[in-house]
Amino acid sequence: MNMNEQTGRTMLSARWIVGHAEGRHTLVHRGEIVFERGQVIFVGHGFPGVVARRIDYGEALIAPGMIDLDALSDLDTTVFSYDNHPEWKKGRTWPQSYMDRGPYEMYSQDELAFQKRYAFARLIRNGITTALPIASLYYREWGETYAEFAAAAAAAEDLGMRVYLGPAYRTGNPVVSDNGAVSLFFDEERGLRGLADAVRFCKDFEGKAFGRVRTMLAPDRIETCTETLLSQTALAGTELAVPVRLHCNQGRFERDTVRHLHGKTSVEWLDSLGFLNRRTLLPHGTYVSPSRNMDEAGNDLDIIRERGSVIVHCPLVAARHGDALATFSSFREKGMRLALGTDTAPPDMVLNMQVGMLVNRVLDRSVTTVRSEDYFDAATVGGADALGRPDLGRLQPGARADIVVFDLATPDVGPVIDPIQTLMLTGSGRDVRSVFIDGRPVMEDRIIPGVDFDAYGRQAQRQFDAMTAKYPDRTVHHPPMSEIFSSAYPLVESHSPTRG
Repeated sequence: MNMNEQTGRTMLSARWIVGHAEGRHTLVHRGEIVFERGQVIFVGHGFPGVVARRIDYGEALIAPGMIDLDALSDLDTTVFSYDNHPEWKKGRTWPQSYMDRGPYEMYSQDELAFQKRYAFARLIRNGITTALPIASLYYREWGETYAEFAAAAAAAEDLGMRVYLGPAYRTGNPVVSDNGAVSLFFDEERGLRGLADAVRFCKDFEGKAFGRVRTMLAPDRIETCTETLLSQTALAGTELAVPVRLHCNQGRFERDTVRHLHGKTSVEWLDSLGFLNRRTLLPHGTYVSPSRNMDEAGNDLDIIRERGSVIVHCPLVAARHGDALATFSSFREKGMRLALGTDTAPPDMVLNMQVGMLVNRVLDRSVTTVRSEDYFDAATVGGADALGRPDLGRLQPGARADIVVFDLATPDVGPVIDPIQTLMLTGSGRDVRSVFIDGRPVMEDRIIPGVDFDAYGRQAQRQFDAMTAKYPDRTVHHPPMSEIFSSAYPLVESHSPTRG
């Protein structure tokens, strides 16, 4: 049976179901959810109609699929910068010598296609049913391509994933000189060609796979974009009526660069270009003014709120770099639109919610400013509303049947009083047992049809090792691998005796 042939009503039951009524989630105890033709038709108790199939998950939580607006879609390179600093010395910024010889692709087209399929399968395994992919451009010749995203659309359709796709493009790139000075190199013509390809992709792929493949525009990072590129992107986003995602407000280098080039904060500059509106998605929001990270005065948050743009909070990757949203609770109090993204490995939204809550409580020095449901809302209805999709992120009649089943019977979870609070305490993406997207079972008992994770893992490691071996090419002074990457402890290799 393929993804679009299953017919008849399906009923799922479990100890807990996250329903939705009167604009907010509810907890249905020992309830039922029924869907047909990819749409939820009932959530509650005692469904009166006839169903074609019933599945009782027992000690489980049935929840809406999570929405990842910054979903890891490559072989994550965070490990390169986790304990290896400064980044400009460790291959995270291209040296001038690499720019002079001409940047090159470090993956083949087949490898790029594989990493998207591998990433989408891992997202499904973690209960993410709608994803807006993000990948690093450090190892790319420049930007992403139409061809690789055509392959990504095919992979998403095959796996049944709901995605918003669009190749990333840029007009600039950071470059480090031999003395460690970092500047920006710009090639506006190349960036505009990337935008043109992205627009063509949107026109060609919007609504494919029975509507599960949608499109977006994805200029890469604000400091690598020129005024012309961002202005034309804003116009194209309005004409196409697609989300536009731009990474900004995420670091000191960006803040200082934008201030130097344009005399404004990142948000003020975007606003002056007419870039901000309700379809604008802004990861990461950790460097906005006023905030705990900024000494200067400003009104960035007021501008973002007034324009209706969305801050995409990525707690795990921020914390790994010693940063944080300051704070999620205060942003909520200001009426900001908030959603979540993973942006790093593992693509575990539960882990991101846990880290976000912990960091928020530490910064606020309070256990009352943020609750479990606040983060769960951001991962579900927050993401759906950011996309203008009232049919996603909630389980109620008329919504799409994007459903995740968390197993609460494992010894790792422990006793359950409230399932959402339990997820925040002891849960994990690894507790996801089954996933339905548009009412189709895309994973059952951790098995995704057609996906051999053992084989995928071996291929991913081979690709990662081959890409890592090329790091000296794009590291300043081109040192050997042993100088670029540290080891947690002294490495002991085996030495076989020479045989006579």
